[in-house]
Amino acid sequence: MGFFDKVNMEKKPQAAATPTAKINLSKSGDSHTIDLTKKSSEILVNLNWRTTLEKKNFFGMLSKESIDLDLGCMYKLTDGSRGVIQALGNSFGSVRSHPFIGLDKDDRTGTSADGENLRFAKPELLAFVVVFAFIYEGAPNWGAAKGVVTVSQQGSPDIALQLDNPQNGKIMCGLVAIENKAGNLVITKLEKYYDGHRQLDKDFGFGFNWTAGSKN
Repeated sequence: MGFFDKVNMEKKPQAAATPTAKINLSKSGDSHTIDLTKKSSEILVNLNWRTTLEKKNFFGMLSKESIDLDLGCMYKLTDGSRGVIQALGNSFGSVRSHPFIGLDKDDRTGTSADGENLRFAKPELLAFVVVFAFIYEGAPNWGAAKGVVTVSQQGSPDIALQLDNPQNGKIMCGLVAIENKAGNLVITKLEKYYDGHRQLDKDFGFGFNWTAGSKN
């Protein structure tokens, strides 16, 4: 057997298959299911948006205005506990201890390349979650902000949705719902707009008591 025959007979290691195609949730109510019986690695929800909005003044001159979008969530866990994770009130949560949900930072300018991220370190503990975006500063112009939400989990295709049905004038948007159904997490596009936290809370029945908050 010659040298080249030996080379041809050797098995080359195959590259691990990685999912590349995104799952797009195009309409409100569209959903995708993550099977937690097969994997329970953390879930990441990312929000990115256009940092600077352009508008015309009274004289027709273009001006620029920055917008500060905050990512957050209202959650219920399978143990019955509930809470809110958001930069407002410095409620960043924790991925190392209860509730195993954490907000990585407060990007006040939108210039961070990876936007803002919510990490769900133990997704099997989730009962029901509403992920939201809140306009802390700047005009409530969702159309110009062009927010994009991506839900990702290692080994699974990314779930992407755009805020393509904007309702300007509202300061809060319910982005996605995450619901535990018999060991599966159902990710549903909401894109529902509200006047604030109380209205979103009332719509989904979390029952929190709200007071005015601020950021440091």
